[in-house]
Amino acid sequence: MLELRDVCTFYGNIPALHGISLRVNEGEIVTLIGANGAGKTTTLMTICGGIQARSGEILYEGSPIQRLRPNQIVRLGISQVPEGRLIFPELTVQENLDLGAFLRSDKENIRRDMDYIFSLFPILAQRRRQAGGTLSGGEQQMLAISRAIMGRPRLLLLDEPSLGLAPIIIQQIFSIIQKINHDGTTVFLVEQNANQALKIAHRGYVMENGRVVMENSAEALLNDQSVRRAYLGM
Repeated sequence: MLELRDVCTFYGNIPALHGISLRVNEGEIVTLIGANGAGKTTTLMTICGGIQARSGEILYEGSPIQRLRPNQIVRLGISQVPEGRLIFPELTVQENLDLGAFLRSDKENIRRDMDYIFSLFPILAQRRRQAGGTLSGGEQQMLAISRAIMGRPRLLLLDEPSLGLAPIIIQQIFSIIQKINHDGTTVFLVEQNANQALKIAHRGYVMENGRVVMENSAEALLNDQSVRRAYLGM
């Protein structure tokens, strides 16, 4: 579904991604793990068009997208949940969700997707008229994921969904990610919490200093001694 081929990205004249290559197959959860500053968020921003690749190729379902604008990429079926959630704090939960469906006109399906969201996150149904900024951190993360789902993506990009959350909420968020994937959405997950990410992923990549240095099945990475020492604290 998604393939990066030798992608290089720069911030001004400073290289951030050094010829990275990876793929995400339809139906998978694929995780990209690495230390803070390794280039994980830059990878997602490059895929989404927030930063333009200097060289290399990004293919979505076989077609290059590295020169498309972010709104064009969303229309193709790719949605991102950014690091830090970035909901609209002054808008209600309902209004945040409505904005997620801004590019859609299929009203009946929008209603169905709203019902689906509220089945995944019943607390959002209870808070639907509440301002997003008054939600807890975990509830805001639920809202950010839900807003992305309202775009009806085929590929969901998640950037550090566990950041700043309590352990019990992290477990809930990762369970929901698995459910979303089971229901038909492919997931590319960027996460510092390598242990949790690898437990739900099918495959994984390890990034260091803007380079992909390892790839394998999630199970194999969980059991790799170098990964365990560097990222799992074992």
